Amino acid sequence: MGAVYVLKDVTKRYDKADHPANDRVNLEVEGGGILGVFGPNGAGKTTMVRQMMGLLKPTAGDIELFGRSIVRHPEFAPTKVAYFSQRVMALRVFTFREVLVHTGVHRGQKETTARKQAADLIDTFDCGYCADRVLYSLSGGEQKLAFVLAAFMADKSVMVLDEPTNDLDPRRRARAWEYMLNRNRKDGVTIILVTHNVLEADSVVDRVVIIDRGAIQAGGTPGELKARFGGQARVDLTLKPGVAVPAGLSSRARHVHGQTWSLRAPAAAVGQVFNELVDSLGLPAIDDFRVLTPTLEDVYVEVTGRAWDDKGVA
Repeated sequence: MGAVYVLKDVTKRYDKADHPANDRVNLEVEGGGILGVFGPNGAGKTTMVRQMMGLLKPTAGDIELFGRSIVRHPEFAPTKVAYFSQRVMALRVFTFREVLVHTGVHRGQKETTARKQAADLIDTFDCGYCADRVLYSLSGGEQKLAFVLAAFMADKSVMVLDEPTNDLDPRRRARAWEYMLNRNRKDGVTIILVTHNVLEADSVVDRVVIIDRGAIQAGGTPGELKARFGGQARVDLTLKPGVAVPAGLSSRARHVHGQTWSLRAPAAAVGQVFNELVDSLGLPAIDDFRVLTPTLEDVYVEVTGRAWDDKGVA
């Protein structure tokens, strides 16, 4: 299908900022796939996609959509791309259903067509009970769902979704993933998925770029990135409450939370690592012990040298 988006040395600087929000980003997004854009909060993900939608103008560089410059023609982006933004302030005086219908009409659908698709989405996501209530009277999760479904209206060939499943309950989150995968597999829709929830998206993306400090730090298929670990495995260890963490463990492992610690080791040496931990701690001190194959979160730690939830930059 070829490239849908091509980003060329895209840089975005803000006045008084110590560093660029995006720093010479080069990226090609192939049509028909699902690209995961991963990174911690503040890494530059949203800044990048807002430029891809023509909502921000790069300080330098160019962005092409289907061969046309979005920098010179920002009005072209919404004719081809459905965009879900993290922050949506408008339309809160409309009903759940009206948000979907207005979005469809704005994207070129006839009102009768938009109403039918809105009804289908409301039925698919079991939203009939709140479909005709104004948005500001709904819960945060219900409001979020309205805008997620609005992004699905008019069946654009490209969807850019910025943290789409945050605040959704588990059932609707799973249904949203199912819907997106179906659009991709059956209709060939290109999906650019921006998220810091890498564990949730790990199994659905075809390719990945990891952004940190405004720049792309790594890219490839999930398998290619995980292969950087070779024979490495991750060992997660949870100590029982009240057990003091020995200095030997704290110096070689990463603190996850509470009494849980994580360290990496060659897969062939996991047994030896466990024996060493038992010898130093005593088996009664260990509440849980897990050995995990590499994840994209592990790749991030490897690439950037810091934990996934460390604070990033603006």
